[in-house]
Amino acid sequence: MIPSMKKSLIAVLLFAVAQLPAQAPVPNDVVTAGTVTATAGTSVDVPIYIRDTSGTPLGIDQPSGSRIQSYSLKVNYSPAASVSAITLSRAGITQPLTPSFESSPSGPGTITLLDTFQEATNLIPFTSNSPLPGNQVAALHITVSSAAAGGSTITLTFDPVLTQLTDQAGNPATRETTAAVNLSLVNGAVNVLAAPVTTVPATSPTALAVLAGSLGIGGLWLLGRTRSA
Repeated sequence: MIPSMKKSLIAVLLFAVAQLPAQAPVPNDVVTAGTVTATAGTSVDVPIYIRDTSGTPLGIDQPSGSRIQSYSLKVNYSPAASVSAITLSRAGITQPLTPSFESSPSGPGTITLLDTFQEATNLIPFTSNSPLPGNQVAALHITVSSAAAGGSTITLTFDPVLTQLTDQAGNPATRETTAAVNLSLVNGAVNVLAAPVTTVPATSPTALAVLAGSLGIGGLWLLGRTRSA
């Protein structure tokens, strides 16, 4: 091919590609863990949210049978030594609902919440396209170790494989995961403040001398009364 013709062909192809409409981003539902502050030795609740985005395989905008009615939320926390106790339970819009299945297994540095609700009797009332972070569905109740260093951070990271959304039947065709590029995860944290230090006010030498003198005078007075009696 003649070099000038080759250059012209490349130019035409580049121009054609430039005229193609930009692809719209694939809509994602979003799972978010909050970021909070707590003092060492105290307890704190960390909210977990789900944003129901329209146009995803699951959602309140989809036909019956394709609603978000089941979720697996697996959170890894680190450093585990900074957490003396932790639970993960329903909260927010799922709190008043009755799950057909619920489990919260845990292990060193990790905890999971598995919930399934029957759509006909316990529809999760998501608000479609609500402002981020969405609707609260769960909460981590964390007791920060008294040994946790002030200024440190406990990271709360969603497991990208086992954090999933499904319908009540767990249909693989509509399951939302990070691998399927229809679910986004936003991790959270607990920022630790140092526990307040309790100090005993110092007593001045003069005050101590006055106190000792008072005690001495009081003792002599009592001794005198005893002898006179």
